[in-house]
Amino acid sequence: MAAALGWGALAASSLICGTLLSFARKWSPTQVGAVLAFGAGALISAVSFELAEEGLAVGGAGITGAGLGVGAIVYYGLDGLIARRSATGRGRQGRSQGSGTGSALALGAFLDGIPEQMVLGINLAAGNGVGVALLVAIFVSNLPEAMGSAADMLKAGTSQAAILRLWLAVAAICTLATVAGYLIADTASGNLKAAIDGFAAGALLVMLIDSMIPDARAEAGRRAGLITVLGFALAAGLSSLA
Repeated sequence: MAAALGWGALAASSLICGTLLSFARKWSPTQVGAVLAFGAGALISAVSFELAEEGLAVGGAGITGAGLGVGAIVYYGLDGLIARRSATGRGRQGRSQGSGTGSALALGAFLDGIPEQMVLGINLAAGNGVGVALLVAIFVSNLPEAMGSAADMLKAGTSQAAILRLWLAVAAICTLATVAGYLIADTASGNLKAAIDGFAAGALLVMLIDSMIPDARAEAGRRAGLITVLGFALAAGLSSLA
């Protein structure tokens, strides 16, 4: 369990890094879009080689497919709930608008991070080691969410200390999700592990299509496609090292 806690904290630490980066300087939309594009490519690789492939191996296509569907529906519904409660739009770009800007982005990072980090814990409990591609994907994809939230909260007059406390809390919860995944996998059957892998993959696919990829294209322009492929290629190569 100590390993799950440590690796979970490492993955979630990118939320703190993103916050600190926003304190250090102002980042252009193009730069944030490039990070989004790279993270999207890494996540596509993680969904393919860390989640869907593993689910098919331990539980088969039926249970993995059911998990995919449930994960997609749950993510879509919760994203809509955040949008209604925070008076914002859906996805990262929508959360950066409206009355609840910073808190909406923080809730979005929480929603995006839980399934990713649970799978880290499941892989550790199964003796599969750390999925390097998934770890890289989580780390990179978290950065723009924290950077955007912290920058918007600073504009609204929130103190740096309060912003940092918020993101420390989000990072702590995401870290605990890794521990929860580890504990679940200790007693879970192959079918349950496959369902969780599928659930995480479904949630991430909806997030990628609804939020990360459109935002990356809008902010980084044509280069977003190239950067996305580079993110995919790096994460796919790293997945063979796990």
